[in-house]
Amino acid sequence: MKRGEIVQGKVVKVSFPNKGIIETAEGDKLRVKGVLPGQTVSVRVKKSSKEKAQGNLLSVDAPSPIEMENPACVHYGKCGGCTYQSLPYDEQLKLKEGMVHDLMAPVISEEVWNATYEGIKASPKQFGYRNKMEFSFGDEVKDGPLTLGMHKKGSFYDVVTVDGCQIIDADMRRVLTITLDYFTKAGKPYYRKNTHEGYLRHLLVRKAVKTGEILVDLVTSTQISSIYEMALLKGWKDALVNCNEWDGKITGVLHTKNDREADVVADEGTEILYGQSWFKEELLGLSFTITPFSFFQTNSLGAEVLYSTARDFIAAGADGAEVYDLYSGTGTIAQVIAPAAKHVTGVEIIAEAVEAAKDNAKLNGLDNCDFIAGDVLKVLDDITEKPDYIILDPPRDGIHPKALDKIIDYGVDSLIYISCKPTSLARDLEVFLARGYHVTRLACVDMFPGTYHVETVVLLSQQKPDDHIEIEINLDEIDATSAESKATYKEIEEWVQEHYGFHVTNLNIAQVKQKHGIIERENYNKPKSENSRQPGCPEEKVKAIEEALRYFQMI
Repeated sequence: MKRGEIVQGKVVKVSFPNKGIIETAEGDKLRVKGVLPGQTVSVRVKKSSKEKAQGNLLSVDAPSPIEMENPACVHYGKCGGCTYQSLPYDEQLKLKEGMVHDLMAPVISEEVWNATYEGIKASPKQFGYRNKMEFSFGDEVKDGPLTLGMHKKGSFYDVVTVDGCQIIDADMRRVLTITLDYFTKAGKPYYRKNTHEGYLRHLLVRKAVKTGEILVDLVTSTQISSIYEMALLKGWKDALVNCNEWDGKITGVLHTKNDREADVVADEGTEILYGQSWFKEELLGLSFTITPFSFFQTNSLGAEVLYSTARDFIAAGADGAEVYDLYSGTGTIAQVIAPAAKHVTGVEIIAEAVEAAKDNAKLNGLDNCDFIAGDVLKVLDDITEKPDYIILDPPRDGIHPKALDKIIDYGVDSLIYISCKPTSLARDLEVFLARGYHVTRLACVDMFPGTYHVETVVLLSQQKPDDHIEIEINLDEIDATSAESKATYKEIEEWVQEHYGFHVTNLNIAQVKQKHGIIERENYNKPKSENSRQPGCPEEKVKAIEEALRYFQMI
């Protein structure tokens, strides 16, 4: 294959995040995003390296045998929001389950996967499950009519109006339609990302599943006369408030200013046009106040499944314990656990979410929760109370390596890791395993039907000996400068990075140390059986680590 060449092939495998392996009739293989297993596709070769050949999808020439004849959404194939809407829901779950397995099994071993995996839990609702959507203003073709919706598949600029979107309910679609009709008639231009000119930017809609309360926020630039804008926004607000077709109830209509050049929903000042700037949602018998930009799981009913799963994994582990809820958001997990715990400390970097967590704890009558605003990496140095139990629910990129070291150094017997990105989880699990933890329970929860995203919940426990034994030690035979005392994993990692320019994991280091007979703790990073699969350490990394061990006089 040559760069720029167009080839046809069949999708033989899909791995997270939605990366397919295409095999041509000639036996060539290349990676392509946005495909489904079993499809026949045409691809333009982007990179022709044999090890990492990549291509860009041009067309789907034949559907997969597992695809439905009629996709669940009319916008499927054009909108870039959902990639699995042509699959029956049970096939979506199988695909997600397989992707998580392919990431986890090489790290924890196939045997541990089989012993600990408890299946994937479906979302209570396949359609209309989202409680939050951020729509963009734009056009579908250059200089075409105003559109409001999601970016076109594979496009940074084109926007498709998704008034038939299936992952939101009728009220949210109605907000979109009323807003688009109103501003189309008003003739106001959308904000163009290339020239940074225009007025209309985004529409943020949030709706609670349990209470039915709806919050609407229009995000615009300030490129308009303030007097004219007042009348314009009043007309839009009235169009929403005076509509009598709502299944739920409009509790707030807001206007947010944003002049940042980046194509993100940012708050540079928000005013209330109608009602209030928040709404209430309920989860597992608790009430939560949610503001426009505070983090809250986007699938309320799915969140109940997720948090119930985590609570089940914790079982009696948090009873009467000092619990850390790291990356706590608006404090949902902390408050679910609080009734059983002695005290819960939540740490979250977004200040608005922390204030919401404090208010929610008061709302729910919980006085044993404290929430701290700050980076987990820095805040852990300032907390005096040491945890008995830790709950981790980090952002998509996982846990910062230095923060991960601090968390492990607490030495808690067990901890829960909730992950929205399995690749980040697999990376962090390597470190936990190398430092003496093992996976005891693992499950998936589908919070995002129609997409490739999936949540994974893992219970990690310390590997400790079951019994004590008595041994005799000849002190004369002990080298006071034993290999174990000469350099830490971190020092070895930094030495390799400095001298070889690449990163090695704790798992890599542990494997090389074992190769040279350097004593590790019982079961330290060993597979559960001879047939277990563990990732091997590449030869170049073995040589680099061996040089580091020689430098530190460990071999």
